[in-house]
Formats: sequence, structure tokens, C-alpha cells
Amino acid sequence: MTAQRYKCIVQYDGTNYVGYQVQINGMSVQEQLQKALRKMFKGHKIMVEASGRTDSGVHALGQVIHFDCPADIEPVHLQRAMNSILPPDILIKEAERVSNDFHSRFLAKGKKYQYRVDLNRFPDPFKRLYTLHHPYRMDYGKLQRALDKLVGEHDFTSFCSTKSDKEDKVRTVYQASYELDEKSNELIFTFIGNGFLYNMVRIFVGTCLQIADGLREPEEIDRLFEVKDRNEAGPTASGQGLYLVEVYYDEQFKKALSVSSDK
Repeated sequence: MTAQRYKCIVQYDGTNYVGYQVQINGMSVQEQLQKALRKMFKGHKIMVEASGRTDSGVHALGQVIHFDCPADIEPVHLQRAMNSILPPDILIKEAERVSNDFHSRFLAKGKKYQYRVDLNRFPDPFKRLYTLHHPYRMDYGKLQRALDKLVGEHDFTSFCSTKSDKEDKVRTVYQASYELDEKSNELIFTFIGNGFLYNMVRIFVGTCLQIADGLREPEEIDRLFEVKDRNEAGPTASGQGLYLVEVYYDEQFKKALSVSSDK
């Protein structure tokens, strides 16, 4: 019998994981997903592919995965069964059948990330695993100018971890913006692009916060594009404030770009 391929949207709290991908140094989200499927299918090993990795402590609201099942199951039943086995910090939000040529990573056209910063004077104990605490006065005009400079096609070598295995560091950022949530007193960054390098969003945030704090000028962004040196950019913001919000495919991406262009 031909295996049936499924696409799922997964949410997870990354606090207790070494990241999405299976690693030898601790539990990963991928390992939990594969363990659940192995239990469902009585020891049958099923490999789960994702749209991309997330690092230790990083969360996901809309990670996309795919896998091939040895049996054809109604998606709603597959979703219910997996959620009954998975730990409470991982949820299958949606499940659907897809053709065998669908690939969660290779067919992804873009991604949306958000990064949350807690601006309160003292760190909120209930936010400490989900935001970066940054209780400093900031210049939001400078922050906006810096974010504007990140938009477009650039070589982002200065904003990429030296551990990256990608030779081509050119990517296109379609949206780099922020909003202030007055109710929670949070600064929320949003980034949409056709792809993001290792630690790229976290380095964006670390660098932009330095600019907002007055430690750098917005024009530093232009210089960083030129020097192509990770050591020249700001720090890598900690992982707990980062969320993979959505992964875009085909028409979804066109719609997302039209929305971001209106902002």
C-alpha cells in the first residue's frame, strides 16, 4: 500500500527542548513527534520533516511539518490521536492529506517571525520564558529607521551566526516592523522574509535594540551590510522571545506580501 503524506501545523512551547531538530544533547520537538507516531503505528519508524529548525527555547505558533504514514487515516483522527500522545507543550493545530510531492521545507516560499520584548521595570515571572526583559528608555524613531533599512534584498552575513552552513547569505526581507502593546507593555517585532539564516532574527533584534538604546546609530545597518562580519553586529537576543508565527506556501505568500506592503 502506498504511504499517505500528511501536512500538519504544529504549535510548541520551546522552553523544555534543545530545538526542533533531533540532537544528542537533549530532547527535541522532532523526537517527540516521531515518538508519538511510532507509538500510534506500533513501532513503525516515521521520519518527520519540518519547514526549518528552531533553536533551544524558541517557540512556534505555526511550524509546518510533513510525514508519510503507512495507513490512510482521516486527518481529524490523526490530529486527535497525536495530540492525545504528545506532551502538553506540543500541539497539532491542523492536519491534512497532501500529495507525495509536497515538502514542508523545499516548497516554503517565506516565513513570518515575531520577537517579544518585555518593557516593564522588573521582569514578570510569568513572562520570563516567553519574552526578553529590556526595561530601558528607547528612541523609537531610531528603531524605525533601523528596521526600514533591513527591508529589501541584502547580503546578511553580518546578521548570521558563524555556525551557519549556508554559503549564500543573500535573502529578501519584506517586512521589518514593530508595535507597542500597551496592555502588556511589550515591544513586538515582526519580520517576514523569503528565508532566514541561522540566528538572523535574533541578531536583528539584538542590533536594533542597541540602536534604540542609543548605543549605535541607524546608519550602522548600512555599514554592517558592507563589512559582512558577524562580529560587527549586535548580540544575539535570547531564544525565549522568538516565535515562528507562520510558514507561507504559494498563494499564501502572495497574500502575506500584499498585507505587509500595506503596513
